[in-house]
Amino acid sequence: MSRPPASDLVPEPGTPLYVHLPYCVAKCTYCDFYSVEAEGRDVPAVVGDLLAEADRRAPSAPRTVFLGGGTPSLLEEADLARLLDGLDERTGFRDSAAEVTAECNPESLDEPKARRLLELGVNRLSVGVQSLEPRLLALFGRVHDVDQSFAALDAARRAGCTNLSVDLIYAAPGQELATWLADLERVLEREPDHVSAYNLAFEKGTLMTHWMENGTIQPQDEEAELAFFEATRAALERRGYAAYEVSNFASNNLHCLHNENYWENGPYVGLGPSAVSKVGLTRFGNPRSVNAWSRGVRAQGQAVEWEETPPADVRLGETWWLGLRTTRGVDPAAARSTAGYRASLDPAEDEALDLAALAYLERRGGHWRLTPRGLPLADAIARRFLADPSATLATPLSG
Repeated sequence: MSRPPASDLVPEPGTPLYVHLPYCVAKCTYCDFYSVEAEGRDVPAVVGDLLAEADRRAPSAPRTVFLGGGTPSLLEEADLARLLDGLDERTGFRDSAAEVTAECNPESLDEPKARRLLELGVNRLSVGVQSLEPRLLALFGRVHDVDQSFAALDAARRAGCTNLSVDLIYAAPGQELATWLADLERVLEREPDHVSAYNLAFEKGTLMTHWMENGTIQPQDEEAELAFFEATRAALERRGYAAYEVSNFASNNLHCLHNENYWENGPYVGLGPSAVSKVGLTRFGNPRSVNAWSRGVRAQGQAVEWEETPPADVRLGETWWLGLRTTRGVDPAAARSTAGYRASLDPAEDEALDLAALAYLERRGGHWRLTPRGLPLADAIARRFLADPSATLATPLSG
């Protein structure tokens, strides 16, 4: 019997839900997520289309919800209320979700907006500070300044947010390690509950990568990037932030539950332009265009542009690729179950044994995980488990 097309797949109750709001004030130079400038756009119409797609696709009782983008905090309070009230009517997330995150940028988060988000069922705010250096904010294409960053963090706390995350980027061109560490300390003085600290990545098709390729900017060399990486981890751990993934740190065990599901290669449903879903063993995605996505939703309630059901060995490799980024690591039996891998021989464990012989992996408590030697090479090591190590997978991680 042939499997149903992606448009007919029904997610299990409890499946995590991602909602992509594609609008920003301006496009950041490093960002390869789909987004467009908000000026002149019909935001209420997109909210209506999101709710129409939710009618067709949204899971009941999702255990996590993530509003990403784009800049969800850019929406007017009336649009946020319509969206979140509508999602609750369709999914019951306010009763089911342990975590509901909204991504925010400093220029669009004040105390009334933060308070309204919390009233509407959001219980985790993730603020994209990125840098405290004015030069780097300009390089990144950010439209906020340092004062706005701290004002947004303070506003979130005054509004009653008890799960506050901050996104930061380090190892940018020309950045000094001492300056970065001093700025990191300034952010930590605000005592966020979670920090996502990312080594700047030069993603294909971004303006930042274009500048690198034509020699306008020079990336940090590998030795400098390693120094940033190690110093960042040490500084966060000294302040009580435990690393639970290569770039993510939490105090009081306040991990991002939504992203942990991605790292476990679990199921999820994505709504909105460019959003990706994984239901069962099938992965599928919407077009990276507001107009194309809206046309599909208005015509048939969904806008699936592509779908794939990778072979079992590919699914197994992807499960290891994702899981090895975490401090917990990979349980081989759980990975086989997640991937639907039934063969008696496990090629991933053979690869793990080879990497253990090189002191890049170790087995602790039934889990394979990166060693201190392997941790700075996490991306390269994890790619060893992919059938095509050069492949770029659609993994909608956010902070």
